[in-house]
Amino acid sequence: MTETNNPYDRMRLAKLEELASAGIDPYPPRLDQPRTHTAGQAIDAFEQAEADPAAAPVLVNLAGRMLSRRIMGKVGFAHVEDGSGQVQIFVRKDVVGDEAYDLLFKKLLDLGDFIAVSGRMVRTKTGEVSCEAQRIQLLAKSLEPMPDKWHGLKDVETRYRRRYVDLMANPEVREVFITRARMVQAIREYLDGQGFIEVETPVLQPIYGGAAARPFTTYHNQLKQDLYLRISFELYLKRLLVGGMERVYEIGRDFRNEGVSFKHNPEFTQLEWYEAYADYNDVMARVEAMLAHVARRLTGGTVISYQGRQIDLAPPWRRVTLRDAIIEYADIDYTQYPSAAELANAMRAMGHRPESTSNRGKLIDSLLSNYVEPNLVQPTFVTEYPIEISPLAKKKAGDPTTVERFEYFIAGMEMGNAFTELNDPLDQRARMEWMQQLYGAEDEERHPVDEDYLLAMSYGMPPNGGFGTGVDRLAMLFCDKAIIRDVLLFPHLRSLEREE
Repeated sequence: MTETNNPYDRMRLAKLEELASAGIDPYPPRLDQPRTHTAGQAIDAFEQAEADPAAAPVLVNLAGRMLSRRIMGKVGFAHVEDGSGQVQIFVRKDVVGDEAYDLLFKKLLDLGDFIAVSGRMVRTKTGEVSCEAQRIQLLAKSLEPMPDKWHGLKDVETRYRRRYVDLMANPEVREVFITRARMVQAIREYLDGQGFIEVETPVLQPIYGGAAARPFTTYHNQLKQDLYLRISFELYLKRLLVGGMERVYEIGRDFRNEGVSFKHNPEFTQLEWYEAYADYNDVMARVEAMLAHVARRLTGGTVISYQGRQIDLAPPWRRVTLRDAIIEYADIDYTQYPSAAELANAMRAMGHRPESTSNRGKLIDSLLSNYVEPNLVQPTFVTEYPIEISPLAKKKAGDPTTVERFEYFIAGMEMGNAFTELNDPLDQRARMEWMQQLYGAEDEERHPVDEDYLLAMSYGMPPNGGFGTGVDRLAMLFCDKAIIRDVLLFPHLRSLEREE
């Protein structure tokens, strides 16, 4: 805490000195009496005992943050909150003693302080289940005042920067992250139940790959080696298939040095899995089953509400080829334009504004992003992608320009990506070398040639299907949040110095 001219801050600092003078440790290392109940458990235990005339009194040791306090002469009331909710306590001077009541509870405690309370659960005259305090202990002195029912912390940026205050003041925010945790737990439950093994792969990589993105770079001083924060788990997970692990998945952090938007953060959580002897059709069925399972775990059914719309995650989902989707929503058949220049001219003739430097694959992808994606509200698989933007996917039989790939969309957002994975090491090398020529050195689509991955493939990789999805975007969906920052505890923000 920095020096302050705020009189309320100075008052709290003065209370620290008075506590020390009275021999009261404002930050004791432990509770004098171990906590026996949460607030919710204490209330439940009392209500059960209340229904049984022969039940013994419910004695509890509680701990939490003091949110309110009312002094009424020699009796005081307060509400204490922990992770399970709130419970009222009431304190009698003739029970806890003069020092505990007058000096501690009445004078030196502030809203926001953590306290422990031991006592008997009762129901007050107003009907509220409460703890009649026998003993009070200060656990941690708060030197900053709590926001007054969210007044003083309305600014969205401040909420993100001071997430701890956001969580303190807004129970709804806490519930978002509880739901997110339950969602991830349900994902693991599904995959573990299907025989997948959860693994961990390197975050620092000598060669980045597995996605089209610009990496963050760093340097290992002792090894004198440039390293990259991973942009994907893909190439390492597929090495494990070579080694005989048939079903693997990873949930972890990826890092992409790209713009920030309502659905992008440079550091994000990704789920990827790879399954031997599966193709992209098998992966589609598994994605449907997994998200229906998650929805049932979180809501009891497969219909969820997102931004005022009802979305049904029950299988089967709609399947549409990329070509048909772009014809439907952008009125262009890109197969009629074999070169980038021809496709760009056709797009301009219809009022589109393509980037002049884009190759054909990027032009097709821009049609998908700008015209198709916003219209795909109900769960939809878009399949069959051009090879130029899919260097790790297997070609579609009879069509060397197209690969077995899908992306899935929900609520107008691209949610994930999957392939029938390329397992021919010679074809993979040719693709990587072709991508080096197709894209400029600074283009984020340019895949580096990973010699060790090609060596691994040369030992034989079983046919397989792979899948990746953003966990943060799934959290947006299941928590009904339109901005990715609302489902990240600590989203990346510009520095305050730059903002000023």
